[in-house]
Amino acid sequence: MTLRIDRRSLLVTGTLGLGAFALPGFARQATVLSARGFSHSVASGEPGATTMLLWTRYVPADGAPAKVKVEIAETADFARVIAGGEMVTGPWRDHTVKIDVAGLKPATRYHYRFVAPDGSRSPVGRTKTLPEGPTPSFKAAIFSCSNYGFGFFNAYAHAAARGDLDLAIHLGDYIYEYAPANYPAANEVVAGRVPQPFKEIVALADYRLRYASYRADPDLQALHAAMPMVVQWDDHESTNDSWEGGAQNHQPEEGNWSTRRAAAVQAYREWLPVSEEPWKAYDIGSLATLYRTETRLFARSQPPELAPLFMKGGDPVPALKAFRDGPWQDPSVTMMGTEQERWLDAAMAASVRSGTPWQVVGFGTIMGNTRAPEEALGWIKADAPARTQAYVKAGVMASKLGLPSNLDNWGGYPAARARFLKSAQAHGGSTIVIAGDSHNAWAYDLAQDGRPAATEFAGQGVTSPGYESAISVDPKRVAAAMVAANPELKWCDTSRRGYMALTLTPETASNEWLFVDTVRERRPAASVGHKATVARRRNVMA
Repeated sequence: MTLRIDRRSLLVTGTLGLGAFALPGFARQATVLSARGFSHSVASGEPGATTMLLWTRYVPADGAPAKVKVEIAETADFARVIAGGEMVTGPWRDHTVKIDVAGLKPATRYHYRFVAPDGSRSPVGRTKTLPEGPTPSFKAAIFSCSNYGFGFFNAYAHAAARGDLDLAIHLGDYIYEYAPANYPAANEVVAGRVPQPFKEIVALADYRLRYASYRADPDLQALHAAMPMVVQWDDHESTNDSWEGGAQNHQPEEGNWSTRRAAAVQAYREWLPVSEEPWKAYDIGSLATLYRTETRLFARSQPPELAPLFMKGGDPVPALKAFRDGPWQDPSVTMMGTEQERWLDAAMAASVRSGTPWQVVGFGTIMGNTRAPEEALGWIKADAPARTQAYVKAGVMASKLGLPSNLDNWGGYPAARARFLKSAQAHGGSTIVIAGDSHNAWAYDLAQDGRPAATEFAGQGVTSPGYESAISVDPKRVAAAMVAANPELKWCDTSRRGYMALTLTPETASNEWLFVDTVRERRPAASVGHKATVARRRNVMA
């Protein structure tokens, strides 16, 4: 995240001591995993033109294994069940159920429900298959960064109630791993919004319980029950700033990193309607191809850090210049790894060759070049910790030398970014990058070698706070300074939460940033704060 203000480990001021037990909701004793029956509603995902993955969780009274069936119909009364399936679930997979259903019709809305051995039924979910052939339009809601403790999931509720969306896409940070009183700090927690377990999640049982806690939220359940979701992880599904060999928030006393990573991946795949494939392409009729990517756990190189360059004493400028001209541009440093890079290149080329108008690529973190303007030195609140002031000063100094202010996103991987954008240019299609992670809203025209390469729509957090949590100036002033300092950046909002809605037609792609009125209380009101449009093959916004 650009200018990591009041986020993650940088501004942690709360500690888990006796005061933590006064947190709202902390006194709950029974875990959300103790419920029996269909404990967490339903969900669907991995949509195809004739297929769908359907999800639920069923725990019998005795906690034993159970055979669960699914029924799917075109009408809510299930007068004619047209497809289904069954599987045995049990404690080895946390009693979750995932069944692939085939033989469906393209671009069709369906109702589905699960049936337990005792005849009890789950809530009814709705889903929709992807189109096949000519497709006049398609609309998807795009989410990221939903920290339970910071507030209510009003963005989910608003999208679930719309009725005009074909798909939901979640770009990561679906859950957060922190202990209570960490992020958010004790004084930032919204009443009743403390997820279980009441500690940092490290082991498989911890991750399962955290998902169970999040998935018990009624607004998240409503979203999953209303439409299919394509979901991919970023870092907090494992732990902060994770990469192939470790993470900023994984310490030696927490055990082997590979064990924790495996636990995070297992729980993620158990609790979400996602396949075992680490990356995947989805054909949206003849209109678009959507790409789900993996840019955290399987091949990402360790992100570089600026902090050590400022801790050696003396003038940091020579060290920053040496880093800029050397390690920062190392072509071996990768986000996706060579296997995924080759797959994505070939898949996008095939999509363009077929005449598909749009190639939509989902990344966990922002690709747009973003540097900190000098004005940022005056934005920070007067009572901000000295560490925050030092961090902002470092970002401004680095930016003056041509370095980005965030090296955990694509800014830390310039050679990998260039390979992707050159690939997009070579194919000659219309590439749209969608991204999350930063908690703020951004619109970029991505360029490579001075030529347009892609358009990026980056979304604000569902609840996770942005710059507004630590700045003392008008957010409009921040936005104007950011746009002025960054040629690729065309618009931004650093103060509001919500989600994006992307509408594709054969000739245009339009993205709306919808902002909820609040996250401090459960009230799913939202409105469009900005809209950007790009014409086919232009790769720049109108």
